Amino acid sequence: MILYLNKLTLEVYNQQFVQEKSKFVFVVSFLLIVFMTISAGETFAQKQKVLQLSGIILGEDSISGLPGVHIYVPKRQDGTTSNYLGFFSLPVIVGDSLVFSAVGYQHQSYVVPDFEGKQVTLIVEMMTDTTYLENVTIMPFPTEELFKEAILALRLPEEENVSQDHLNDQILALMMRSMPMDANANYRYYMDQVVYNQTYRYGIRPNPFLNPFNWAKFIKSLKNR
Repeated sequence: MILYLNKLTLEVYNQQFVQEKSKFVFVVSFLLIVFMTISAGETFAQKQKVLQLSGIILGEDSISGLPGVHIYVPKRQDGTTSNYLGFFSLPVIVGDSLVFSAVGYQHQSYVVPDFEGKQVTLIVEMMTDTTYLENVTIMPFPTEELFKEAILALRLPEEENVSQDHLNDQILALMMRSMPMDANANYRYYMDQVVYNQTYRYGIRPNPFLNPFNWAKFIKSLKNR
């Protein structure tokens, strides 16, 4: 009876030892995998060197900056756009391929090389993309004979039948006073106000009622009526 109990106890101890050993192997394996993952990430991060790429994009004249140019990194699906002066700046990784694109210009490509510093300055000159189309002649009539027949059959109003009411001076003067200003007149009025404000910005503005030339124009306009 005593020998039976000793064997049972030994088997229980063996099972506990196997379980503890399995837990130890699992913990060691997990820690080893985590360590290898962190080491690989650090090695990969060291290989990927990050640079700050800045520059200006010039037009065809190589003098003025070109705004609205898209700078795109297809590998990372990231990018930016040049400002109104043609300047841009974005972080890149050594080996990235950049694509410069704009409407009316040819695409430009640039591969980021490895530099000792952390900042790179770039000047990009865009070339215009000109497309020549073939000449197209638009004819409203399929043949020349039909065109001549349509012109000869056209009945134009005679000069005696044209109404002269719309050529009356009073009606034209009324239309001129009642019609609103167009874009050209609005622009001229705005620019006149800008010049007037800049002229008398730091001085006393003159009174138009004390100007004799204004009175002369006023009296002349009354006589013309």
